[in-house]
Amino acid sequence: MIADAARRPRFRARRRPHAKISRVSGPARQSAPDPPVPAPPAKETYTRKEVLRLSFVSGRQLASWERQRLIKRAESYSFNDLIALRTIAGLRARRVPPARIRAALEALRAKLRGVADPLAEVRLFADGRKIIVQVAGGRMEPVSGQLLLDFDSGGIHRLLEFRPSRQQERRAEQDRRLEAERCFQRGLELESAGAPAEQAIDAYQKAIETDPASAGALVNLGTIFFNRRDWARAEDCYRRALQADPNYALAHFNIGNLYDECNDKARALAHYRAALKINPSYSDAHYNLALLFQTTGEVMNALRHWRIYLKLDPASSWAVIARRELEKLRRVLLRSS
Repeated sequence: MIADAARRPRFRARRRPHAKISRVSGPARQSAPDPPVPAPPAKETYTRKEVLRLSFVSGRQLASWERQRLIKRAESYSFNDLIALRTIAGLRARRVPPARIRAALEALRAKLRGVADPLAEVRLFADGRKIIVQVAGGRMEPVSGQLLLDFDSGGIHRLLEFRPSRQQERRAEQDRRLEAERCFQRGLELESAGAPAEQAIDAYQKAIETDPASAGALVNLGTIFFNRRDWARAEDCYRRALQADPNYALAHFNIGNLYDECNDKARALAHYRAALKINPSYSDAHYNLALLFQTTGEVMNALRHWRIYLKLDPASSWAVIARRELEKLRRVLLRSS
């Protein structure tokens, strides 16, 4: 039997592109009622340090993207900058080369009048290692404009002219996303301040009502329900987060954790593997996979994931548990040989 301490799931819930404060499962506060905590004012700008924390981007990654002219170096950043960082991170996760991203951005600025920051103002996604832009009701390859033939004449005209009504629509969309972001940030601050869970739930629900594709708010709301052992509502939140962003590694990890807790090993395994397919260096997914294989008697698979985990996270308190479990498996192998 594996020690209970080793089996406790870990959650690092975050939003696209922002992060939630790291915490383990289980109630984080005492049962005595807490005084209401007023909602903090929404932030309009973020420091460089905050951007790195909230977007789960390392300082080395950001500096590299600045050198490659994917994003401008700054000491303060806007909400749109956070969206831009998330877009770059998503494209790089799909192994789109930086030079191709830069060429696409330059082409879009030239082709789309009124669009100064394509990373934040239009939807970019990867198709293999190609970049596709979704705009004006259709899709196009940004450098060649090849898929413009799929649009009717009115669509082409909108691409080239951007009438005021289109600009207004774009502004309304940005305002909606900004309001959802404010609600999300309020939820983070309330949880950080130790406010009653109902206040954070209300903030996350408002973010989701404003933007149903607010994957981070869905993940964080699901984690609150998980910690209450409300499996049905937690699963619903995680599934909706994956519908909004199928390549969201954390959502795969958290729903895998939920299935693991409910002893549905097959679905837990599928989602842990999906998280690692998106992010092979996801240390927590290696940790939980090692435990899962250990409980199902797949010793060699468990050994492999423990070793990978310890390479990725050699110094944390969780690494102490990992080394202990790895040593147990080694002793089992020695006895069997």
